[in-house]
Amino acid sequence: PRTAPAARRLPRTRISNARGYAMSHRAHGLALVALLALFVGSEARIRDEPVERDGRALIPIAMDYGFEEEGSIEISIQHPVHLFTVENAPEIDKTKLGFFITASKADTALEADIAKGGCLLDDLDHTLVLFTFADMAEHLNEEGDEYKFSYTIAPGKQGEYSLYYTNCVPNTAVSFKLEVELFNPKKGGGKDYLSAGEKPLPTLYLLAFFVYAGAGAVWALTLFNSTQHQPGSVHQIHLLMGVLVFFKCLTVLCQSGMYHLIRMKGDPEGWNVAFYIFYSIRGLLLFTVVVLIGTGWSFLKPFLNDREKQVLMIVIPTQVFANIAVVILDENGPALNGWLEWRDLFHLLDIICCCAILFPIVWSIKHLREAAMTDGKKIRNMNKLILFRQFYVMVVAYIYFTRIIVFLLRSTAAYDLTWLSNLAEETATLAFYVTTGWMFRPIVDNPYLHLNEDELELEDIEAIVEDGVEGKGA
Repeated sequence: PRTAPAARRLPRTRISNARGYAMSHRAHGLALVALLALFVGSEARIRDEPVERDGRALIPIAMDYGFEEEGSIEISIQHPVHLFTVENAPEIDKTKLGFFITASKADTALEADIAKGGCLLDDLDHTLVLFTFADMAEHLNEEGDEYKFSYTIAPGKQGEYSLYYTNCVPNTAVSFKLEVELFNPKKGGGKDYLSAGEKPLPTLYLLAFFVYAGAGAVWALTLFNSTQHQPGSVHQIHLLMGVLVFFKCLTVLCQSGMYHLIRMKGDPEGWNVAFYIFYSIRGLLLFTVVVLIGTGWSFLKPFLNDREKQVLMIVIPTQVFANIAVVILDENGPALNGWLEWRDLFHLLDIICCCAILFPIVWSIKHLREAAMTDGKKIRNMNKLILFRQFYVMVVAYIYFTRIIVFLLRSTAAYDLTWLSNLAEETATLAFYVTTGWMFRPIVDNPYLHLNEDELELEDIEAIVEDGVEGKGA
């Protein structure tokens, strides 16, 4: 069998810079992997991961996959693998470059080993070395252009694992192309590409589709009955809320189809594209609806002031960028250089959006509190103030639960129970939608709907007249 070609020589400064950057950032980069990999991740379980002239000491290949007993990892690397080093460097020790798996909960131990300058291919308690480049050169196929490796999880060793490539040779870079398959065995034979904690997700999201579809049908019927029996009670925001539920239905339906195809074939085969589209639209609609309800648009007033428009101009573009980050992260696996930065950017943008949508609600509460202290419509304004406060608390609770509690549940659940975080998130979302719809339903006696456009205009006229009288008195 053929061996790997001689290492190519590169200028020392280029390799040293790449290596220095990797050394300075690999410890906190690993911590970011551990934190951020719990969120939106790469969907396909059969992936091609090209690495081009990469000098990083640690490259994540596949993150947080739940293996059952007899679950397997299959890796195929095209030969030759190209190694790059600096001029006058000694021959590269290929036993110091290779692949290993580790339990997802062992990230702290990996970080400590890296900080000490150790090699993760050494005999460590928390790593399992799969193969090195030296092994690969000795076990090529008959044509000499491919190396295949397979590893099966032993009985009693099932759990959540991550696959890494590590480079323990200073001033070296590497280029290679590999295909990775992660799968668990089916009861009747064959491969199930879903992680152990994802197996209930196709059914979960399909049930969620029927639930949201039922809620959407009830909302549409409510709007129709209100239009027939209570003219003027249905506003534009009510229609927008219905559109939001519609796209939420499409989103969970695509998620169900996507996970089903991943289970069968290891790839979503286009369902992820539909999911991206509906997920993006649903995200934009959700933040827009919350902002518009918080400003009182279509309920209290038919317009938005400049400050409220600025909030929308922040939230909508930020959500667009966040959705772009989701697509890039999903279509490019964790081996992509800069993957961590995109993950960080996505969550930063998401947090910005979550904070921004609270400002209009706070402004409305402040305005209603001031209005409640004046004579005239004190009781009515107090009712609206109470409702806005309840809505504010509900939005904060929803954001806190879906951004923090779900994360904690995902990170602490057993490897085969991670689907509970998806269940919790969908349950919280359904509760938020239903409660919001109930609070701002189109009925005449809803305290939020007492103030119509004519009444708003009349109040403005009264305020102008009062200001004029006070001016004359002065």
